Amino acid sequence: MFRNMLRSRQQLPEEECIELLKNEVRGVLSVLGDEDYPYGMPINHYYCEEDGKIYFHSGQKGHRTDSMRRHDKASFCVYDSGVQKEGHWSLNIRSVIVFGRIEFIEDQETIYSICRKLCHKFTDDEAYIEDEIRTAGPRTLMFALVPEHISGKLVNEA
Repeated sequence: MFRNMLRSRQQLPEEECIELLKNEVRGVLSVLGDEDYPYGMPINHYYCEEDGKIYFHSGQKGHRTDSMRRHDKASFCVYDSGVQKEGHWSLNIRSVIVFGRIEFIEDQETIYSICRKLCHKFTDDEAYIEDEIRTAGPRTLMFALVPEHISGKLVNEA
């Protein structure tokens, strides 16, 4: 169902794809938007090793939410900042694309738990995290991308 990578020598092993999903703080989530136009937006995420899902949070309403409720298929792309080989101008960038389906999380305790884990990617300030969850938690929409296909690639810009 999903295409094989044409330049298979550039394909990243699954472990490296998971590492990028765990460590990079944001990526681009793409959904099928209004009038079936692709709609991609930068968004931060949390990759859960226990269930293999990628979690996101947002407000309850808007273009993204409406789009996901209409069409549950989505893709998510993350990439690192790249490395430059000595003496070369180009970057070597690792990227991962995940194809899957969106599922909405309804359980409030699960939402709070995932929000805490997501916050820890940015800060260890427990007081700040708990205050954010107390004030914004009740109106937070949490959703997950359930992967159906993950592929990663090492790209040289040259």
